[in-house]
Amino acid sequence: QVQLVESGGGLVQAGGSLRLSCVASGRTFSSYTMGWFRQAPGKEREFVATIDRSGGSTYTADSVKGRFAISRDNAKSTVYLQMNSLKPEDTAVYYCAAANRRFTVVVARSYDYWGQGTQVTVSS
Repeated sequence: QVQLVESGGGLVQAGGSLRLSCVASGRTFSSYTMGWFRQAPGKEREFVATIDRSGGSTYTADSVKGRFAISRDNAKSTVYLQMNSLKPEDTAVYYCAAANRRFTVVVARSYDYWGQGTQVTVSS
């Protein structure tokens, strides 16, 4: 079992930045590929970014490429999402997730554990 707790969300003006953190507890963090997803009101959950177990490989959705970056610190059992140049359309609840996989994963159903989410609101 893996428990995930996100933090770092909040209200920010367009063009601003936020860094989300997700701390994992339970099983060995470095055994899991990690991902970030988001869900806006009335929309389906959307893939944002993923990072493999070692942190050597990442993949980011086209909608946030060049603005968002995922990273991890296995010593701290934490995955981060650095979000820059935020836009109102980035407003959503952001979730981190863990997958017992070796490589990066973009499909939500492939993830085994999910956090409760953190709200990000970007004002225009």
